[in-house]
Amino acid sequence: MELAQAKKRVKELRKLIEYHNKKYYDEDSPEISDFEYDMLNNELKNLEKQFPELITKNSNTQKVGGNVKKGFHEVIHEVPLLSLQDVFSLDEVYEFDKRIQKQAKEFGKETMYVVETKIDGLSASLKYVDGKFVQGATRGNGQVGEDVTQNLLTVKTIPKELKEPINITVRGEVFIGKKEFEKMNEEIGYEDGNLFANARNAAAGSLRQLDSNITAKRPLDIYIFNVQKIDNKEFNSHYEELEYLDKLGFNVNPVRIPCKNIEEVINAINKIGQDREKLSFGIDGAVVKVDNLSLREDLGSTSKTPKWAVAYKYPPERKETILKDIVCQVGRTGAITPMAILEPVKLAGSTISKTTLHNEDFIKDKDLKIGDTVIIQKAGDVIPEVVEAVKEKRTNKEKDFTMPKTCPVCGAKAVREEGEAVLRCTGIECPAKLLRNIVHFVSKEGMDIDGLGENIVEQLVEKKLIENIADIYTLKLEDIASLKKNGQKFAKNLIDSIENSKKQDLYKLITALGIRHVGTKSAKTIAKYYKTIDNLMNASIEELSQIEDVGQITAKSIYEFFKQDQTIDLIKKLKSVGVNMQEQDIRNIDDRFKNMTFVLTGSLENYTRDEAANIIENYSGKVSSSVSKKTTYVLAGEEAGSKLTKAQELGVTIINEEEFKEMIK
Repeated sequence: MELAQAKKRVKELRKLIEYHNKKYYDEDSPEISDFEYDMLNNELKNLEKQFPELITKNSNTQKVGGNVKKGFHEVIHEVPLLSLQDVFSLDEVYEFDKRIQKQAKEFGKETMYVVETKIDGLSASLKYVDGKFVQGATRGNGQVGEDVTQNLLTVKTIPKELKEPINITVRGEVFIGKKEFEKMNEEIGYEDGNLFANARNAAAGSLRQLDSNITAKRPLDIYIFNVQKIDNKEFNSHYEELEYLDKLGFNVNPVRIPCKNIEEVINAINKIGQDREKLSFGIDGAVVKVDNLSLREDLGSTSKTPKWAVAYKYPPERKETILKDIVCQVGRTGAITPMAILEPVKLAGSTISKTTLHNEDFIKDKDLKIGDTVIIQKAGDVIPEVVEAVKEKRTNKEKDFTMPKTCPVCGAKAVREEGEAVLRCTGIECPAKLLRNIVHFVSKEGMDIDGLGENIVEQLVEKKLIENIADIYTLKLEDIASLKKNGQKFAKNLIDSIENSKKQDLYKLITALGIRHVGTKSAKTIAKYYKTIDNLMNASIEELSQIEDVGQITAKSIYEFFKQDQTIDLIKKLKSVGVNMQEQDIRNIDDRFKNMTFVLTGSLENYTRDEAANIIENYSGKVSSSVSKKTTYVLAGEEAGSKLTKAQELGVTIINEEEFKEMIK
């Protein structure tokens, strides 16, 4: 390859890797397998080796991925949390040993190694003062991480106090075990057509939750594998460190094999590879580390990786099997997901008989047909995935698959909207969507039924006390009281809240119905225009699309929603229990904001956004979501963002909450 071609490819690779770094490290939602990602990095590394003049300090090979997520405080690591140099063949492990032996000889020191499992999780540091856990942080970019102390306090295997009152900072890998991951995915089910991609990203997403209550519900575990810093104590070897960490009460990486020479290292790597399916946790490699800590100091590190360790990456195990059928499963959001029914095959320690095919595009891109011989592998050692069809084995008896036109659960129309990969059920009474639909219906934006949270709704659905949305209004006091110990008072309050919700304005009902593309703002406009639910149900697409805040796509969505048998049935039921179906006669107080447009940004102290918007509209004003030259005022609260900046650039008048109060006196 010539320099010009290499330069072009290096640029492409860096852009690709940056994109996948963001998806992997910052968003915890990878789009490619670890193996594919490693291959991109390896190609870049080899090109930079061939053309050293193309190396820059900002190259992906020279820095650790990951940024601090908004909402977390930064933690500067006293000792950097470096990444590891990956190798993909045993020949490269031998090369690593040759380099180490040569340098060890120069320093006059002996070489021994420790081989450990490379746990597939999220790296974190734990800091202890006088033996007490005081701070935990993610790796981040190696120099600066995120303070996740509160979240790490929920991890049961992290000791809150050590067996000695020592000052120490250690490094470990937060992960979710294989069985725990599978169980968690089963309980969560399909959300918007997607399972958690793999255990690593489930662990990372769980640890980086802004709400530690969510983290506490996830089965996180940790294995410690390194001493970063320790006061008043010295060690000669890494293995000695690990044994000491064990005595302190840490959950230390259980697979740590001391090796006298390279032959023992290779045997250890092969042994871990043979036993990996028996491990209770996922791994994506074996780490080879120099054991002598004094030699480690002599060898040093680059800005990204230590020179005294490498990570051998095992290739993913692949097997051939038959794609016997493709069936569709409906998730709680209405996402219709195609599932591959496979001829059972043993892969990485478990028997695989089905797996997700994600969506219609995935099937088309891989040109999969029912009856195909396919190659499958396990992504992250946990989720099986179809890699490709073996087209040379086709017999012409294979059948094409097409996504259904109707929901396989309730028979309602299934739609795939422009720009989306997922096919969705549109039925409001679909049993598969029942929980989600009810939770939305009773939410603050919807019918605002206080006390009817997701946990209570879940219990009511499980006990079959609610089988459709309208059943909310037929609940009895004893039904609700049975859900809680001494639940009479709670039940009385909830029944009152349900009864009060019948009087909600028409726009609240329209919002609660969860029509695609219809939010609170457009629901208000629609309610004011049509006055009654019957008028709205009889509206044409052409008429709807002429209304302000309603475009052609939204108009089509509203029209099709109200033409469904399920919707007609639900409205009939809601009418029969006395839910208000018309706009309430709210007259404007006066017209002081007539022909004025407000934009709200940031958080207000005395009003919610909806409350402030209602006040403006009651004075004949209009509320917009975006700032333009036509904007009259921008009402800015705390932590106002880009809208405030744009208002300043355009010279739009900016008011604060106190000025707004004066205007509405």
